[in-house]
Amino acid sequence: MSEAGVLPVPDRAAPFEAHVEWARATPVVGFDLSPIDDRCIEDPLPWDYLVLARELVGSGRGPVLDLGTGGGEAFGSLAPLPEGSAATEGWPPNVPVARRRLEPLGVDVRQVGSSKGEGLMLPFLDGRFAVVLDRHEEFEPSEVLRVLEPGGVFITQQVDSRDGIRVNTALGAQLPWDPDDVTLEGAVADLAEAGFVIDVAREHVGTRHFHDLSSLLWYLKVIAWQVPEIASLSSEAIGRFEAPLRALHMHFAAGNDFVDEAPRFLVVARKPF
Repeated sequence: MSEAGVLPVPDRAAPFEAHVEWARATPVVGFDLSPIDDRCIEDPLPWDYLVLARELVGSGRGPVLDLGTGGGEAFGSLAPLPEGSAATEGWPPNVPVARRRLEPLGVDVRQVGSSKGEGLMLPFLDGRFAVVLDRHEEFEPSEVLRVLEPGGVFITQQVDSRDGIRVNTALGAQLPWDPDDVTLEGAVADLAEAGFVIDVAREHVGTRHFHDLSSLLWYLKVIAWQVPEIASLSSEAIGRFEAPLRALHMHFAAGNDFVDEAPRFLVVARKPF
């Protein structure tokens, strides 16, 4: 019995079926990837988003808004939070988790729409926040500008939309989004057009290394939107992709990692006085 799941982690050269069985049996809890921490490894970022966020929160500027707070784990780690701080979350199962964690810290947690674009209109008054935080959440620049006070700061770390493209290519599955949709250049242009002053714009051309087939399958089970047709790991789903999956398994069994793209970017912007 492994600590991460209900089955022992198979050796990378174990039979194909053992990897499928492990990925099916290992439960998913939110977006926690710890069961494959040592078998799915991303390059470290050249910046630390939480360190930067903590500096802004602790600067005494005023109330802070966290967009897409998830279960509130990261935002809660920045406590004590300024009076009047708030958070949004669009995935319904996360909302009660975030409220249990953040409301005792004085944070107003608001549920927003979960479909693409639904959470862009922010349910807050103009100029309410001194800082807006956003790690991997979609945003509307004009709305962020609206809820910031003059001189307020917006910091966002985003996943470039080329993330995952090599996995989809290997499986013969089209990316369910435009690979040019979310880029540093586009984000900077949109923020500037909305009226922000850009202070920092950094890009990281990162990679993600998968060590074996079970880690890749379980990753696709957690990140279900990347290849929706395989996320259930049902017999039908595995059968649909069996040929490329077996080819990947042979690649892993020969002692090779599969290297995918994992680009990220960081922007820090200010609302003018």
